[in-house]
Amino acid sequence: MSAYYVYILANRKNGALYIGVTNDLIRRVHEHKSGDVAGFTQKYGLKTLVWFDSTGSVEGAIQTEKRLKNWKREWKIALIEKENPGWKDLYPGLL
Repeated sequence: MSAYYVYILANRKNGALYIGVTNDLIRRVHEHKSGDVAGFTQKYGLKTLVWFDSTGSVEGAIQTEKRLKNWKREWKIALIEKENPGWKDLYPGLL
């Protein structure tokens, strides 16, 4: 069974946020951290994985990504702080 991930990157606590979806979370976050992904994440230095969730359905992951992107900022912050109150980088725990 395949896994698909929705994730949130930040540049600092309460800073800029990026929401993405991928089928390989380790590879994708590494690309963001290394600066290989041009655009918003590179421009604002979004390299800290602060939240993620997985599902077995690509459709479900895309729906969650779209839903989160439409959330108010304070809801996104509350989601992060519910599971990661210190805004610690979750990436090392994946390795």
